[in-house]
Parts: sequence; C-alpha cells; structure tokens
Amino acid sequence: MRFLFHTHSLVSDWNHGNAHFLRGVMRELMALGHEVLALEPANGWSRKNLSADQGSAAFGRFARDFPGLRSVTYGPSFPHEEVLQGADIVIVHEWTERSLVERIGRARRVGRFTLLFHDTHHRAVSARRDIEAFRLEDYDGVLAFGESLRQRYVEAGWGRSVFTWHEAADTALFKPMPHEGDRRDLIWIGNWGDNERTAELREFLIEPSERLGLSCTVRGVRYPRRALDALAEAGLDYDGWIANADVPAAFARHRVTMHIPRRPYVKALPGIPTIRVFEALACGIPLISAPWDDAENLFRAGEDFLFARNGAEMSALLRQVLADRDRADALATSGLETIRARHTCRHRARELLSIASVLGGARTETSIRKEAAE
Repeated sequence: MRFLFHTHSLVSDWNHGNAHFLRGVMRELMALGHEVLALEPANGWSRKNLSADQGSAAFGRFARDFPGLRSVTYGPSFPHEEVLQGADIVIVHEWTERSLVERIGRARRVGRFTLLFHDTHHRAVSARRDIEAFRLEDYDGVLAFGESLRQRYVEAGWGRSVFTWHEAADTALFKPMPHEGDRRDLIWIGNWGDNERTAELREFLIEPSERLGLSCTVRGVRYPRRALDALAEAGLDYDGWIANADVPAAFARHRVTMHIPRRPYVKALPGIPTIRVFEALACGIPLISAPWDDAENLFRAGEDFLFARNGAEMSALLRQVLADRDRADALATSGLETIRARHTCRHRARELLSIASVLGGARTETSIRKEAAE
C-alpha cells in the first residue's frame, strides 16, 4: 500500500519527539514492502528552530542517518488533493494546521484512501478547544498514543473510531552499543519546555545529582537562563541539543538514565510515558523514573525500571544502581526484553496495518449498504 504521513516534521527532531517514532514506523512499513512518503510544512516550528540552533547543515544529517526515508516540504500552493489521490492510507498529525486538516477531510469525501488523525500530545486535556475545533467527521479514525487519550476522544465524540496506538522504539537505531573506557554516572535527555516539569526536574534530577556528587550530562533544548544557572550551580554539565541518531551512543557512555514525565500526563493522561522510556530501555541502560501511572501495564515496574516516589527515593535508587552492577545489569536485560517483545516500531507498523484493515472492511460494508439502499 501507499502511505502518506502529514507530519509537523520528519527531518527535524528539535523538540519534536514524534519524529523519532514516525521515522521508525516508516522504515518498518518500507521493510514490509509498502511505499511511504512524508509531507511537512516548509516553515514548520521545529525546522525553523533546528536551523536557528544548529544551522542549515543539520538538515543534511537526516539523509545520512535515515537513508530511504522521503519527506517533501509544502507551502501555500502545494497540490495536496493531487498527492492525496495517489495514497491508500493517509495519516495527519495533530500539529497540522487546522485549515489543512479540514481540507484533507474534504478531499476524503471524493477519495478512496483511508484517513486517520494522529494525536501524540496532551492538548486534548490542556487545550481542549484546540482539539475540539478540528473537523474530524470526514476522518475514518483517530490514532491516540494512549488509552487515556483515546477515552477523551470517545467521551467528547471526536472522530468516528478511536484506536490506541502507542509510541515505541525504533530498534534499527536504538539498541545496546559497546563503549570502551570510563563511563559517566547519569544522563538526562529531555527538553525543559513550557514549565510543565520545572519543579520535577529540580526534585528528581538536579538535587539528587548534586547530593550524590554524580557526573551528570544533560541534553535537550529550551532551557532558560535560570535553568542553565541551576544546572551549573549543581555541577551538572549541559551540552544542548542532541540529534536523535546520536542518543544510543550517548546512553552507552553513561551508567544510568531517568524518566521525568510532564505534569499533564501524570495528572490527566495516565499510562502515557515519553518516547525516551522506550528508547532508553531499547539501548539497555538502567532507568529510574519519577512517578507516573503505568495504567496499561506497558512495562514491569521494578523489573524493567525502578520508580522513585520523591527526590529522596531517587537519590537512594541512583546510589543503589550505581553501586550494584548485578542489579543494574538485571534492569537493563529486563527492560530490553520487554521492548523487543512488545514495543518496537515493527510492532506498531503491524498494529497500523491491522487498524487499516479494520477500517477498510468497515468502509466496504458501508459502501455495500449504500448501494443496497439505492
């Protein structure tokens, strides 16, 4: 089949974690014999910020790191309807401009493609009117990246059919890597962004690292001056943006990492971790997480990773994992096992094909009923 993804960006992963997942899914669909193309706005927020932060040379990395993936930029005069008619499955990300979301929906009325809306954010609870404003009546279904988000769509009546479609690890990229020489203690990879976890970063990352005197690396973007000062005062090394393709090697240079979810997910959308959990476990690095509710039992808490209920517990668990090689190895082995068994982009590609099959059958049945009525 021919898949068309309307993305915020495939080329840029600057503060844009969904690009990680879509790259992996697209590669797996191609490996299964399907044709895949991504479209992204030429002036997209992530692209503009990557260029401002790293310069235009950063875009050349995409072709080198992800050979075979194709992304075409579009502007106001782009012939969307023409491209849509050549697709079998069209997936539109929720950061797509609302007018274009509706335009694609109108094209679906006369098209033969299956149309899906893909939501990977918390706006359904934090900015409900933004999602409510989308006209989704022409969409065959919605892909929500967690069951709690799926339930929000169902309760609000947004979309005809709503499916849970979690993110996952691109295991062609994220896998254990050898490292010779000394390793640093801790690495945190994540963006500061919007004050959604400012207090949590101080409690679970900055204060425990300073208290234990750890060698700690921080990577990510959108850190304001006050955050950079806090990292420096606590002795944490901040190295800015990191290309996602470089993350596995960065994990290999450190002994432990952590997950600190954004507050809207913890409070309003339980069961949805960041994609970094999948990616870290796929790389075989021990992980300690700040609190979140694994409501869908995606992982085996205490075996795949450890939960810290507060900063003091985070300090204690960091100390234990760094001191006990056997425990660290057991966590890494268990987490990797769960990823390979349940949470790879190959799993999600097959889930997507199953969803498309269900919707395709429903469309055929609807057409038969219409013909019979006529």
